Amino acid sequence: MSAVIETERLTKRYGRTRGIEDLSFEVERGELFGFLGPNGAGKTTTIRTLLDLLHPTRGSARLFGLDSHRDSRAIRARLGNLPGEFSFDERLTGAELLAFFARMRGMSGLGRATELAERFEADLSRRLKELSRGNRQKVGLIQALFHDPELVLLDEPTTGLDPLKQEEFLEVCTQLRERGATVFLSSHELDVVERICDRVGIIRAGRLVAVEDVDEMRSRAYRNVSIRFGGEVPAAAIEHVRGVADVTAEGMFVRCRVAGSLDGLIKAIAPYRIDDLEVTRPTLEELFLTYYGHGAQP
Repeated sequence: MSAVIETERLTKRYGRTRGIEDLSFEVERGELFGFLGPNGAGKTTTIRTLLDLLHPTRGSARLFGLDSHRDSRAIRARLGNLPGEFSFDERLTGAELLAFFARMRGMSGLGRATELAERFEADLSRRLKELSRGNRQKVGLIQALFHDPELVLLDEPTTGLDPLKQEEFLEVCTQLRERGATVFLSSHELDVVERICDRVGIIRAGRLVAVEDVDEMRSRAYRNVSIRFGGEVPAAAIEHVRGVADVTAEGMFVRCRVAGSLDGLIKAIAPYRIDDLEVTRPTLEELFLTYYGHGAQP
């Protein structure tokens, strides 16, 4: 696969104020890429810089192999964008807004607008000022997708959507990937990224903490282990096993975290009677807190 988005030391500063610093990453064609970070981490600044709405202080970005600044018009013709905070003429209906964007794009019709409106249950006949936050979000999603773009940039796309519409949105994203489109999804909703993204970039205070395959992140991460003993509880012996941390004992139970192989722990508890053993992997939320809260890999 060839990269659709390439950044090299991409930096945007507002005077002495931090925006983003030295972002270098690639997003491959047909990939569903999650961009995670809390409010203020630099997610929106990154997207605006990719779109040439902000000019970088230094570094570069290329989309479809084109320079994000020099070739911005050609790039925008091939992508769809949902800003995190968008505002349209509220006197327009959803249909009128989409017709405006269709004319701007030189389209002869409204593309997939009707299909998407049915899937999201969006009423395009109502004026935008009459719509709730969630229904306005549906219109925003439709305008980002109705022209079947090669690349979609989505900033907090599930904001305001009810659970059923979130499910429909995730299905739409999966189908976009199947059709060969690339999706760059910025979010702080970890369960959304966990369910559909191939890789995830984690941004903290304007810098990339990691760019990882979601499954590989879990495979290398610690596991939570809960052991119920039928007799003596060997908590002290477990504490000294390589890779074992956070050992707690309560009654007949011992709970701990294990990084790497479980072999040492299994050998340490083998002489004792074990009534139950449960091993679980961390959620993406726990992994994120490890990256963001401690700034180190698990």
